[in-house]
Amino acid sequence: MSGSRREPGLTPGVTPLATRRGAMLTPSRARVAPSARSMARRRGFVQAVKYLLPGAALILIALILFWQDIEGKDGRLSFRRGTGMEPAALQVTNPLYQGRDELNRPYTVTANLARQAEGHLEPGQEVINLTAPRADITLNDGAWILLESRDGVYDRGRNLLDLAGDVTVYHDNGTRFQSDTAHVDLTAGTAQGDRPTQAQGPFGTIVSEGFEIQERGAVVVFTGRAHAVLEGTQR
Repeated sequence: MSGSRREPGLTPGVTPLATRRGAMLTPSRARVAPSARSMARRRGFVQAVKYLLPGAALILIALILFWQDIEGKDGRLSFRRGTGMEPAALQVTNPLYQGRDELNRPYTVTANLARQAEGHLEPGQEVINLTAPRADITLNDGAWILLESRDGVYDRGRNLLDLAGDVTVYHDNGTRFQSDTAHVDLTAGTAQGDRPTQAQGPFGTIVSEGFEIQERGAVVVFTGRAHAVLEGTQR
C-alpha cells in the first residue's frame, strides 16, 4: 500500500515525546534581571519609609497633645491636666510582724490583711490598718496573752496596737475577756479597754465597764462598776 511512512510504535495523530518536552520547557516569558538604577530606587524608597513612618507618628501624637491649643477651648477634643495620681497603698496578705519588748521578750502581730494607712503621717511614722489582727504577747513567767479582733490599727513606730470590734483576750491561766475595744502597748506588755467587758475564768465571771492588764500580765484590774460571780471549792 502506498501512503506516508510512520515509525513503529506510534499512533497516528500523536506528537513524539521529545517534541512535547521541548514545548513544555520553553518559558512563557523571559526573566529580566533588575538594573542597578532600579535597585537604587528601591533602596531609596525603603530608606524613606523608615524615616517617614516614625515622623508621621510623632506629628500625630503632637496634634493630639496640642489640639486644645490649636482649636481653642471650644474645640471638640480637649485634655485637662489633673493632679498627679498617688500610688496605691501597699497591701499585704497574711502579714507577720515580730518584735521584742523592753525586757527582750518576744511578741508577734498577725492579720488576714494589712494595708498602709493613708493621709498625713509624721516623719518615720508607719501606721498599718489590719483586718482580723492577732497579737501574741509573752508575759513575765513565760505565760502568754493572745488578743484578737475584727479590725485593728498598728503603729509600728511606737509598738502600739488598737483593736476594735469583737475584741477577745485570752490569758494563759484560762481567763477570757470580751469587749469592743482594746489598746495594747506591745513594748510594755500591757492592755486596757474602756468599754463594757465580760470575763470568764477559773474564778467565775465578771462584768465590768472596762479592764486593765498591768505589770506585764501579773495583775488584771476590772475598772468601773463591776459585778462578779465567784466560784470556789466547798469543803
